[in-house]
Amino acid sequence: MLEIYIDGASAGNPGPSGIGIFIKGEGHHIKISEYIGETNNHIAEFTALIRGLEEAKKLHATLISMRSDSKIVVASIDKSYVKNEEFKPFLERAISLINEFDLFFIKWIPEKENRAADALAREAIQKK
Repeated sequence: MLEIYIDGASAGNPGPSGIGIFIKGEGHHIKISEYIGETNNHIAEFTALIRGLEEAKKLHATLISMRSDSKIVVASIDKSYVKNEEFKPFLERAISLINEFDLFFIKWIPEKENRAADALAREAIQKK
């Protein structure tokens, strides 16, 4: 099983934004830090989710345990629903990717348990 920790960060809302992804398990220890341009924090969080799922797919993983400190992302995946129309394409893409795995879990965690992904997301903004 892969454990994937994701986070998005924005310097301003909107502002320069980055994503951080930390993947461990099945012999992997992968850190991803990417600048994603100017956007808001929620879009950064959803982008991290999708990017994490894409990486898991590249690794041919079948069991995914994802962790995020974004309540909106976790709730959206759990309910397969978002109120904000701006987030719908992200949710649809995420669900499409999730359906390709045999087993997928997502869990909300407090920020203090997501420090690795947070540091990677903030580093991405600095690399801009």
